[in-house]
Amino acid sequence: MWRTLLRSAMLLLVLGAAAPAADAVKFSPSKVTAVTVYQTTALVTREVELPAAAGLTEVVVSPMPAHTMPNSLYAEGNDGTRVLSARFRSRAIAEDTREEVRKLEARIHELNDRVQTMQADSKAMEQNSQFLTKLETFTTKALEHLTDKGQLDSDKVILLAKYVSDERTKRAKEDVLLKQQIAKAQEEVTFAKRQLEEASGPAVRTERDAVLVVDKKAGAGTIKLNYLVAQASWKPSYKYRAGAKENEKITIEYLAAIEQQTGEDWGNVDLVLSTAQPLLNAAPPDLRTLEVAIGGSGLNPANPGGKPSMAANQGFTHDVKELTKQSQTLRSQATDNLRMNNDAIANTYANSAAALEQFRDLCLTTEDLAKGDSLGAGMVGDGPSVTFRLKNRLTIPSRSDEQIVEVTRIELDPKFYYKAVPVLTPNVYRLADLTNTSDLVLLPGDATMYLGTDFVGQAKLPLVAMGKPFTVGFGVDPQLQVSRKLVDRTRTTQGGNQVLTFHYRILLSGYKANPVPVQVWDRMPHSEAVSAIAVTLTNPSTKLSDDPLYKRDDLTKNLLRWDVTLAPKQNGDKALAIDYDFKMELDRTVSIGTFISK
Repeated sequence: MWRTLLRSAMLLLVLGAAAPAADAVKFSPSKVTAVTVYQTTALVTREVELPAAAGLTEVVVSPMPAHTMPNSLYAEGNDGTRVLSARFRSRAIAEDTREEVRKLEARIHELNDRVQTMQADSKAMEQNSQFLTKLETFTTKALEHLTDKGQLDSDKVILLAKYVSDERTKRAKEDVLLKQQIAKAQEEVTFAKRQLEEASGPAVRTERDAVLVVDKKAGAGTIKLNYLVAQASWKPSYKYRAGAKENEKITIEYLAAIEQQTGEDWGNVDLVLSTAQPLLNAAPPDLRTLEVAIGGSGLNPANPGGKPSMAANQGFTHDVKELTKQSQTLRSQATDNLRMNNDAIANTYANSAAALEQFRDLCLTTEDLAKGDSLGAGMVGDGPSVTFRLKNRLTIPSRSDEQIVEVTRIELDPKFYYKAVPVLTPNVYRLADLTNTSDLVLLPGDATMYLGTDFVGQAKLPLVAMGKPFTVGFGVDPQLQVSRKLVDRTRTTQGGNQVLTFHYRILLSGYKANPVPVQVWDRMPHSEAVSAIAVTLTNPSTKLSDDPLYKRDDLTKNLLRWDVTLAPKQNGDKALAIDYDFKMELDRTVSIGTFISK
């Protein structure tokens, strides 16, 4: 028996000596130095320190973030160093290596242990309460027996009854207190689990490494490791600040709202924001033949898997918007596969998206073409690619909420005026015409508007190219008011037609100390079928605007605009009045069903 035990011990020692220790892997120090944030991903650059030894060296960088795209790794050497390979691997680990996560996990374990202990105490209290019930039952029967025999000791009975009563009261209070403590501890466990989930996702039991094979000369050095990560994005945001005086410049704070949940912190990095698509393919996609199937089985462009199905124009939508949506989805999938170096799959998706767009061209109407809705409208990433290189190094930790950074500040000269649309609202709004004289493109985004130090509202702004004019609003001005009233309506006949005449009056009141320019807008009915209904403006008391763009784009749709100047304190019986009539002439047999806003 002793020999058997000795042999077993020797075998264990041999196996222990042969098995490599978990700590045998040597990790090279590294730090994140630069990040380019795209619309849905980020390109991270790490500076990796190399050992002093010359020759072939395997360098391990760990931990890599959980959302690293494995096929996106590439490394850059220098004059004295060549990178022969870069690969991605995963290792099972006993516990999460992130310090914050480890602390939260330890806290959860501690709270769970406390809950289990208190639950055991609660169970013991329940058993004690059951024992008291048994004691009470026993006492009752003993009292009956002693009473029957005439041996009742009243003092002992009172003492026993008091003991049972006091114990029940004590146990009840302790039970309530213990249940309250259990509930509180369980709430703390729930809160700690939520904190754990917010710490860039749930606990990780897999470590991710980048393994680099480097050929270098003698002496320590560094190389750059680059990789794409998901769960990172940014979008533009603005703050427009107008001065209290109309001749003051408008300051635009160009901001970026960054979402960073990659699992690693970016500390003191060079940050770049880009709207480009980060593609890793070096060769263009392969153009395939566009087959046409008529009435038979073919390949569905929306199903790039290659399974036989009906052709795109047989059994599939002819709706232009839906076709555009489908092609955009396919192009997004093509882009995702290019990032993962899946060129063949990406090529299939790209050709399928193009097939949908070409079929979509068959479905375009003359009106769609007139709007410029033609080739390439389904492309992902339409518009200019913009890159902002931030001046200062920044720290962007990985967390669940948005983080705001300032890209730059711009000052523009405004041209202020007011706009009234009484058919829609009695409020008069303050507007400013601006021209983007900066060297930056203003991307579409949300804007917060301020007048002096006062918040006046929010707005969504479109894309504004360099040198392009645009208009922004600065909220309602309570010192201006507008109203619209139907003064008269008549119906007459003329030959075989009926004529409806409407007389409207618009009143504009101001309480300002200075004259202000105001655009007043209204509308008349508009009919595409001109021969059926004729609408004519008559007797306007104020001349319509002479703006060429208005005459070209809006007046032809029967939208009315007057450019007026409201004098100081022009209100009450002195309010500025705009009167106009319009006639609707239509055949006696034609009836108007309803009015529709388009």
